[in-house]
Amino acid sequence: MAEQVSVAELKKVLKGDKVVIGTQRTLKELKRGAVERVFVTANCPASVEADIDHYSRLSGAEKVKLSLPNEELGVICKKPFSISVVSLLKA
Repeated sequence: MAEQVSVAELKKVLKGDKVVIGTQRTLKELKRGAVERVFVTANCPASVEADIDHYSRLSGAEKVKLSLPNEELGVICKKPFSISVVSLLKA
Protein backbone atom coordinates (compact mmCIF):
# COMPACT_ATOMS: atom_id res chain seq x y z
CA MET A 1 0.00 0.00 0.00
CA ALA A 2 2.88 2.38 0.68
CA GLU A 3 4.76 2.92 -2.56
CA GLN A 4 7.76 5.20 -3.03
CA VAL A 5 7.41 8.36 -5.11
CA SER A 6 10.31 10.44 -6.39
CA VAL A 7 10.55 14.19 -5.82
CA ALA A 8 10.13 14.80 -9.57
CA GLU A 9 6.87 12.81 -9.63
CA LEU A 10 5.64 14.68 -6.56
CA LYS A 11 6.41 18.06 -8.16
CA LYS A 12 4.45 16.99 -11.25
CA VAL A 13 1.46 16.08 -9.07
CA LEU A 14 1.66 19.40 -7.20
CA LYS A 15 1.50 21.39 -10.46
CA GLY A 16 -2.05 20.15 -10.99
CA ASP A 17 -5.09 22.07 -9.80
CA LYS A 18 -6.64 19.12 -7.93
CA VAL A 19 -4.23 19.25 -4.95
CA VAL A 20 -5.25 19.69 -1.32
CA ILE A 21 -2.54 20.71 1.17
CA GLY A 22 -2.88 20.01 4.87
CA THR A 23 -4.21 17.42 7.27
CA GLN A 24 -7.59 18.97 8.11
CA ARG A 25 -8.58 19.68 4.50
CA THR A 26 -7.39 16.22 3.42
CA LEU A 27 -9.41 14.50 6.14
CA LYS A 28 -12.48 16.53 5.14
CA GLU A 29 -12.11 15.50 1.50
CA LEU A 30 -11.44 11.86 2.48
CA LYS A 31 -14.71 11.80 4.43
CA ARG A 32 -16.47 13.11 1.31
CA GLY A 33 -14.83 10.36 -0.77
CA ALA A 34 -13.27 12.89 -3.15
CA VAL A 35 -9.60 11.86 -2.75
CA GLU A 36 -7.69 9.62 -5.17
CA ARG A 37 -4.24 9.57 -3.49
CA VAL A 38 -2.86 10.76 -0.16
CA PHE A 39 0.84 11.58 0.28
CA VAL A 40 2.12 11.30 3.87
CA THR A 41 5.63 12.40 4.95
CA ALA A 42 8.10 10.16 6.74
CA ASN A 43 7.83 12.07 10.03
CA CYS A 44 4.06 12.59 10.01
CA PRO A 45 2.63 12.35 13.57
CA ALA A 46 1.33 8.86 14.39
CA SER A 47 -2.15 10.09 15.33
CA VAL A 48 -2.53 11.91 12.01
CA GLU A 49 -1.28 8.90 10.07
CA ALA A 50 -3.75 6.63 11.89
CA ASP A 51 -6.63 8.94 10.90
CA ILE A 52 -5.41 9.07 7.29
CA ASP A 53 -5.13 5.25 7.21
CA HIS A 54 -8.64 4.82 8.57
CA TYR A 55 -10.39 7.26 6.22
CA SER A 56 -8.35 6.28 3.16
CA ARG A 57 -9.41 2.63 3.67
CA LEU A 58 -13.05 3.69 4.01
CA SER A 59 -13.00 5.87 0.90
CA GLY A 60 -10.76 3.62 -1.21
CA ALA A 61 -8.02 6.25 -1.59
CA GLU A 62 -4.43 5.16 -2.17
CA LYS A 63 -1.99 6.13 0.61
CA VAL A 64 1.59 6.92 -0.45
CA LYS A 65 4.29 7.11 2.24
CA LEU A 66 6.97 9.61 1.20
CA SER A 67 10.61 9.17 2.21
CA LEU A 68 11.11 12.89 2.83
CA PRO A 69 10.34 14.87 6.03
CA ASN A 70 7.55 17.42 6.38
CA GLU A 71 9.94 20.40 6.27
CA GLU A 72 11.15 19.31 2.83
CA LEU A 73 7.59 18.81 1.57
CA GLY A 74 6.84 22.38 2.66
CA VAL A 75 9.78 23.61 0.56
CA ILE A 76 8.67 21.53 -2.45
CA CYS A 77 5.16 23.01 -2.14
CA LYS A 78 6.76 26.50 -1.96
CA LYS A 79 5.26 27.20 1.47
CA PRO A 80 7.05 28.81 4.46
CA PHE A 81 5.89 26.04 6.81
CA SER A 82 6.02 22.25 7.24
CA ILE A 83 3.43 20.10 5.47
CA SER A 84 2.76 16.52 6.59
CA VAL A 85 -0.12 15.58 4.27
CA VAL A 86 -0.93 16.38 0.65
CA SER A 87 -3.77 14.79 -1.30
CA LEU A 88 -4.82 14.54 -4.92
CA LEU A 89 -8.53 14.89 -5.66
CA LYS A 90 -10.37 12.68 -8.12
CA ALA A 91 -10.79 14.10 -11.62
